Amino acid sequence: MNHLIVFAHPNPKSFNKSIVDTIEKVSKEKGEEVTIRDLYDIGFDPVLKPSDFEALQNGSTPEDIRTEQEFIRTADIISFVYPIWWTGMPAILKGYVDRVFSSGFAYDYVDGAPKPLLTGKRGLLFSTSGSPNEPYTHSGMHKSMKQTTDEGIFGFTGIEVINHAFFGAVPSATEKMLQDDLIEVENIIKSTY
Repeated sequence: MNHLIVFAHPNPKSFNKSIVDTIEKVSKEKGEEVTIRDLYDIGFDPVLKPSDFEALQNGSTPEDIRTEQEFIRTADIISFVYPIWWTGMPAILKGYVDRVFSSGFAYDYVDGAPKPLLTGKRGLLFSTSGSPNEPYTHSGMHKSMKQTTDEGIFGFTGIEVINHAFFGAVPSATEKMLQDDLIEVENIIKSTY
């Protein structure tokens, strides 16, 4: 079983990194192969350029996109770990999706209808925020975020979403609260297969 973790937080000492470390530890304990793609650390370019479109249309996928697509191709499970900024994912992760989850790789159109190409894979999302969870849940923002990421990205490409966990009020959380959150991450990973 191959587990790909796509990590999008600029602070290598963030709580998001603790989530990544927990996912990695528990996945390895389960015997999974783990690959971590830290988008900031690798300097991933999130900007989809006209030259990318031209290359993809000509069947010559740019090398950085091809590299990330190979990680996705070989993954059985894909986890996205990221902070919520302005009710969405950071630009670097959105750009990763824009460039890597391209037509012909992640989806295609057959007779005008979309066809998912990443079926058989499972997905997990772990999102953190500075705001508490309650206002996001009460206002419907969590539901909206699930619709755009879980359905609009993963579902559209055929990836089955197992869980989307939200961890709120991270900057003001006590050490005990953060540890409880990491136990939740652990339990989610333990129950994936």
